[in-house]
Amino acid sequence: MKRFVRIDNPTSKDNDLIQNELKSGKEVILQFASRIYTDEVLANINMLCRESDENLCIRFYSHHSKLFDCKTLLKISYVKCLYIDCLHDVLNLDYLKELKHLKILSLGVFEMRDTEILDSENLKNLTGLFISDTSSKAFNLDYLRKFKKLKSLRIAGHTKNIDAIGELVELNDLSLNAVKKVPVGFINRLKDLKNLSFILGSRENLNEIEENSIENLDIIRVRGFNDLSCIRRFTKLQNLKVEDQIQLSEICFENEFPLLIDLRILNCKSLATLNGMNNLTGLESLVVYQTNIDFDKFIEQTFSNNLKTFGFYTTKAKADRVIKEVLEARGYCCR
Repeated sequence: MKRFVRIDNPTSKDNDLIQNELKSGKEVILQFASRIYTDEVLANINMLCRESDENLCIRFYSHHSKLFDCKTLLKISYVKCLYIDCLHDVLNLDYLKELKHLKILSLGVFEMRDTEILDSENLKNLTGLFISDTSSKAFNLDYLRKFKKLKSLRIAGHTKNIDAIGELVELNDLSLNAVKKVPVGFINRLKDLKNLSFILGSRENLNEIEENSIENLDIIRVRGFNDLSCIRRFTKLQNLKVEDQIQLSEICFENEFPLLIDLRILNCKSLATLNGMNNLTGLESLVVYQTNIDFDKFIEQTFSNNLKTFGFYTTKAKADRVIKEVLEARGYCCR
């Protein structure tokens, strides 16, 4: 994960710091929570944007005392990475269409009335897009079909024409947040997809997903999720995180997963079975936290010779001390 630094209310005095952080490979986010920016400040930021790539991000958020006016965006016309998010409402959203150099956009306006904003010509050149939840469920995703350069996409709460995502042949990262029970078979058309996340929302399983090349899979707090038998199709997995899934009772690795190096099972209180550890031949790190798994039976399985970090926690202090002693006696590092 790329390191980043946030700078609140930047001025020209911060230019050296900004440029040094960018040269070190960090993502730099210049952010404003209210309308304290002047034309001079914006002109300086625009100059920095002109000289930098999309690792320099400009963010406007909050603005509780006064609505953010998107006409301001004309003063940073060279911006390549823009966050206008955590906003209740804005003025003149149409000015977003004037940003010809934009590559990454995070759009989070709760009262966004323009549900067809993705039909903007300049947005078709985006490589990264993050759309937050809005009061309207009519936000139209159909225009995504034309976003052929898009590599990273996060959608929160929107489902209208969601199958258009299947046309994004360059997509590498996809996060579906707070998306409720819509078919996700379109994922099977994303042959270059490597990172997939389901966060919040609701669905019982991921059985629509066929064999794939996904390397990183997160399933976090998805309501009603009770079946992970489809995991056998994720044979290219390197990292798997399953968290806050209270209806999931078992996970079984029936076939070999030679590439899986990190497995985290967190706060799945009904999970009583975690089998097939012998098939995780490349596993290096394992954390099991607050489940219904019997440690004494679980530890009898055969584990990867590469396993170095092994944490198993019941949240009961006495039991956890005993488990830690057992694991450390076997040479594992407990975290």
